[in-house]
This record gives sequence, structure tokens and C-alpha cells, in this order.
Amino acid sequence: MPAPDTVRPTAAPGRLRRLTHLLIALALVLVPLLGTAAPASAQESASARELAERADLPDTLRVGTEGVYAPFSMRQGEDFTGFDIEVMDALAVRLGVEVEYVATPWDSMFAALEADRFDLVANQVTYNEERAELYDLSDPYVETGGVLVVAEDNPQDIQALADLDGMRAAENLTSSWAELAEENGAEIVGVDGMTEAMSSLKEGRVDAIVNDKLAVRNYIATTPNPGVKVVDETDEVSQSVFAAKKDSGYMPAINTALEEMRADGTIDAIYDEYFSAENVAPSWWDLVKENAGPMALAAIKVTIPLTAISFALGLVIALVAAIGRMSRAALPRAVARSYISIIRGTPLLIQLYLIFYALPQLGVEIDPFPAAVIALSLNVGGYAAEVLRAAIESIPKGQWEAAQTVGMSRTTALRRIILPQAARTAVPPLSNTLISLVKDTSLTSIILVVEIVQTAKFAAAPSFQYLAMFTLAAVYYWIICLVLSFLQDRAETRLGRFVAA
Repeated sequence: MPAPDTVRPTAAPGRLRRLTHLLIALALVLVPLLGTAAPASAQESASARELAERADLPDTLRVGTEGVYAPFSMRQGEDFTGFDIEVMDALAVRLGVEVEYVATPWDSMFAALEADRFDLVANQVTYNEERAELYDLSDPYVETGGVLVVAEDNPQDIQALADLDGMRAAENLTSSWAELAEENGAEIVGVDGMTEAMSSLKEGRVDAIVNDKLAVRNYIATTPNPGVKVVDETDEVSQSVFAAKKDSGYMPAINTALEEMRADGTIDAIYDEYFSAENVAPSWWDLVKENAGPMALAAIKVTIPLTAISFALGLVIALVAAIGRMSRAALPRAVARSYISIIRGTPLLIQLYLIFYALPQLGVEIDPFPAAVIALSLNVGGYAAEVLRAAIESIPKGQWEAAQTVGMSRTTALRRIILPQAARTAVPPLSNTLISLVKDTSLTSIILVVEIVQTAKFAAAPSFQYLAMFTLAAVYYWIICLVLSFLQDRAETRLGRFVAA
């Protein structure tokens, strides 16, 4: 029987030696290469937790998020929920770390990240080349697109992105959607969030909105009579990523964890939970009943103490500045005048930003509540100083002379004779300053202080029912101010006996 074709004759001895030498040479070249490739292979096969340990991730990962961007990031009481939050929670399990969420307005998000107020941002951060140059960005954990939204009656007959030329679009100024609208010729009208944008659109103050498709879909599904419609979608795909400071070393572990979550279906399951079913919005009355307690607690624990402490410290600063303004020495007058000029000449919002976000760049890091106290106290001191100076100077000079006649020093005369009489004159304008301070505490939300207004935003965000929550917040502020007005009347009555006849 003939031999099969696959059987080959034995090689000759000379050819066998040459073949042996060739195999040895190849081995000498390939073995070192295989040795260097082994660590890379091991790196690729390492689990997310192993990579997290190598990257020295903190045991508690501080994550910045808005808490008011439904359905991605929402705060309910002390807890956070939403698509981004659940993805982050699942990610933390794989990394072997705890998560501490820090509620932060979007416009302050990256300033807070740079100031080390938290380690990571989880808030539908859109990938783009500019951000990639400035920050460490993870692999995308969800992809979506943009949509063009107009009012239901669409008076401008806007049907496509190209129709935005010359139109007004309500956008968050730092978002990627604002850039897209501007690229299509729109005039950008800055708003804080989607709710403000939708309200402006329905009321005719703007002509259109460009925003995330999933967020818009959630708004339409959860808002009774939304009054808007989608007329076009963007061609570009928006990729949402996590962001950290440059060279953080976090991303290999985070990307590996995301890959594990994609492989086992975790991300798909979370996506289906938030975007594959209609959500039913609660009634405004249920919302008020559920959140009246937490908002009252925010008033008692944050707004009122913040006001009281800041006003007390501010009065001390104001008295020192007022005395400095009246000093006969040039240096105290110049220092006091400069301080008052700077405080009254700059917005409180900028003062808060400088103390909370700028000082960490100089190595001075202050927690949110103390930072708010410092900013508000300095602000009160600048305005109240002139009130106290005017009140002191309104006392007749004869009062000073009479005090000196009986042997009082200038300091004793100021404390026992002048200030009690000046207080009666100063009470009304100082009461106005105090009432303004109560309302100014609402600005401290930009430096992560959770007071009445921020609590109202958290409560309203999931269902977009801001009218009910902001009305309740207004009622709380009004009650506080009524109490202060009553105390003002009592103070004026009691101090009246110090006025010279």
C-alpha cells in the first residue's frame, strides 16, 4: 500500500544540524522578548482590586456629583441615587473602597476637583480632547447622543440643528452641549440646569435647547404636561466618563473595573433600571410632606447657626473697622478704609470662591462650613462697619466731653456711654444686614454647604417639581425673617432708654 502523502522522508544529517542551529538562534532571540512581555500580560490580567491596591487608592474615595441632575445624580435626604451613582457604587465594590459623595454644583465641579475637595467626578462628564489634556478620564461607561428640544408650538419652526443659526439656546455655559449649539450659530443663554432651561423654553425666553438624550427623555417622562418636544438628534455620540486630576494613577483600576462590569452585565442592568421604564412623578403635596422635615432640619442645623455665628463675628470685625476708620492715626484709618472698600466692592460670590477654591492652591484648605463663616463674617463686617461708624458719630461730642470730665478714658467712655446710645440708632440698619445675611446663606451652596435652597434642589430634582420645593423654601426664609423682625422691635424698645433726652 503506498505511503500517505503526509509522511515525509527523514532529513539528511547536514540539514538536521543546520536546522538545530537555526532553532537555537531563534530561542536566544525569543526568550528575552517573552520574558519582557510577561509582566505586561500579568498587568492586563490583574483584577480591578489588585490594580487599585497598586495605585494606592484611598480607602474612602470622595466623589463629586451634582445631586440635582436626574436621572443620573440625585440626592434624597442624606443618600445619593441615580444612574451615575449606582455605576459608581458597583465600581467601588470591585475596587474594594468606600465611596463618599460630595454634592457640588456643576459650574464649581472642576474647580473643586483641582482644589482637592474630592478625588473623582461622577456626573455625566462628556469626553473631549480638551478635557483629556487637563484631567485623567476613564473609558466610557455609557454612550448617548444629544437632542434638539423646542416648545410644543415651536413658533420659530426649528426642525434641525442647522436652524439654530441666530436663535437663542438655553445651556449650561460649561457643558459640551453649549459648544455644539454655539457651533451651529446659536446665541447661548446661560442657565444652571435643565429645569431652568426647560422653563425658559416653555415661557418663550429662549428658542431651543440642546441636551443629553437620556436626560431629556427622563424629563419628558416624569414631568406632567412637559410642554416640549424633540425635533432632531445630533450625529455625534456623547461618551460619559469619570474624571480625576491629571496623573492620579486611578484610571487603570477604574477601567479594568468598568470592563468587568460590562462583561458581567452590571452596567446594562443599571441602564435598564433607569432608562427602560416610565417613572411616575409624585404629587406636589406628597413631595412637600416628604421634604418639609429635611428642609426644616437644614434650616435649624445649617442656615440659622451659619447666620448667627457669621453675624456675631461680623459685628466684632465691624466694630474694629469702625474704630479704625475714626482713628486719628493714618495707618489704622488706611487699613480700615481698604478693608471696607474691598468687601463692598467685590461680590460675595467671588469672596466665597476665593476662600474655598483659591486658597487651597496656596496650601490653605478650609472645610465648607468654616469657609462660609469666614466669608460671610468678613462680608458683614465690611457693611456693618459704616453703620456703626455713622451711629457712633451721631452721638453729640458733648457726651465724650462729659465722660472725660468725670475721669473716664476714651475706651471706657466708648463702652459705657457712647455705644449704648449708638446701638439704638444702629439697630434698624443692622437688622437689615442680618436679614440680608439670612438670605445670603443660600449662596454658600456653591462651596458645598447644604442649606435650605440646596436641600430644596435635591428634593425637586428627581421629579423636576421645583415650584413646590422653592415655595416651601421661601416660606421657611419668611418665617425666619419674621422672627428677626420681632426681635428687632424688642431690641429697639429696650435700647430706647439709653437715648439722651
